Amino acid sequence: MRIVRRSLALFLAVVLIAPSAQAQTQNHVIDPSALAAAVQEKVTQDQADREAILSLLQRAEVREIAAKAGVSLEKAEAAVSTLAGEELRDLASQARQAQNDLAGGASTVVISTTTIIIVLLLIILIVALAD
Repeated sequence: MRIVRRSLALFLAVVLIAPSAQAQTQNHVIDPSALAAAVQEKVTQDQADREAILSLLQRAEVREIAAKAGVSLEKAEAAVSTLAGEELRDLASQARQAQNDLAGGASTVVISTTTIIIVLLLIILIVALAD
């Protein structure tokens, strides 16, 4: 009789506890659609950041500054695709700031904008050479 009671108790424990443990496990799983949306958002933001940098590199003012500084824009443009993470975000932020400064209606390039552009170009080239 003891064996029957223990077996019954074990059976009830498995039957009653296992489904609630399984339900708890399922609550911690990330929804696949939410994960896909987060990944897509990251890809979209990275692409927008790269486009901001490339857009700045294609400006006539930047090409002139790069030529005077002896910097190859082709190498810089190729290196943009290797940027990632915080490096990409920081450079994109600086590129957007330089774009805003240049688009602000000034007919000449302000020294701070020129400095930002040169620093951007150098960082991009350093990253390209490091890879």
